[in-house]
Amino acid sequence: MPPINIDVLCVGYACYDLVFSVATHPAADEKIVANEFINCGGGPAANAAVAISRLGFKTAFSGYLGLDLYGEKHYQELLENGVNTDFIVRGESPTPLSTVLVKPNGNRALINYKGNTKALPAAAVDFSAVKPKAMLFDGHEPYLSMALASQAREAGIPTVLDAGSVHDGTMALIGEVDYMVCSEKFAHQFTGDIEKTLARLSRVAPAVVITLGDKGLIWQRGKRRGESPAFPVDAIDTTGAGDAFHGAFAAALAAEMEWHNILRYASAAGALCCTKIGARTGLPSQAEHAALFN
Repeated sequence: MPPINIDVLCVGYACYDLVFSVATHPAADEKIVANEFINCGGGPAANAAVAISRLGFKTAFSGYLGLDLYGEKHYQELLENGVNTDFIVRGESPTPLSTVLVKPNGNRALINYKGNTKALPAAAVDFSAVKPKAMLFDGHEPYLSMALASQAREAGIPTVLDAGSVHDGTMALIGEVDYMVCSEKFAHQFTGDIEKTLARLSRVAPAVVITLGDKGLIWQRGKRRGESPAFPVDAIDTTGAGDAFHGAFAAALAAEMEWHNILRYASAAGALCCTKIGARTGLPSQAEHAALFN
């Protein structure tokens, strides 16, 4: 197989999202009616891959999709969005499902179902042909990711961890990547304090970013520390904003942007995702992103 040259290889979780817009989250034993419904592919790394492609970069996704209706719909959606699917494993285990309830203020509640679907073994995918400029992991495929992180370090390829929450996969990759990009939720789960998390992670990672929603972000890179404001937008759904941020961050790394431009580039993508219902449907086009970023 000839070399596959891409900008970013995204490795991790793919699911299928069922998104309901509701006036309020239901109380116990309450039946409510949704105002709007969207169904589309989801998952942090899969969404990041689509975000990167929509921004005009070449990307591939590696993870698992079942040979069921939802897996097939998601697989075709990735193809339609220009994402390389050569490194996806298909099987009889179900495609994970997520039901998302979104309120008018953008707050959300999620129900996730994985069934018996397990993380792929390290040897499940042959990556020898792919030549990325950056790699993004979400921690949900830890065996694939650990092996790739080691190879990337030897090859001088920058690696990014989307640390959305504390789980076995994100914990395993701490200290194995160049850029720890964490959510506020992760920071509180990790130490209970944002500043403590920034300081602790900076001892093991060359660069750490903690995103704080509409409050922007804080970062540390070596001994330098700083913060960056969020782009002001009218948020109607925060689902997928982190995925858009991480995808754009990895793409900006691949493009070798200057540090502060990387942060602004990623922040613009995350902000724009909040202006539409649904994670995948909210990922901005290259033109939409350019209008805000520039």
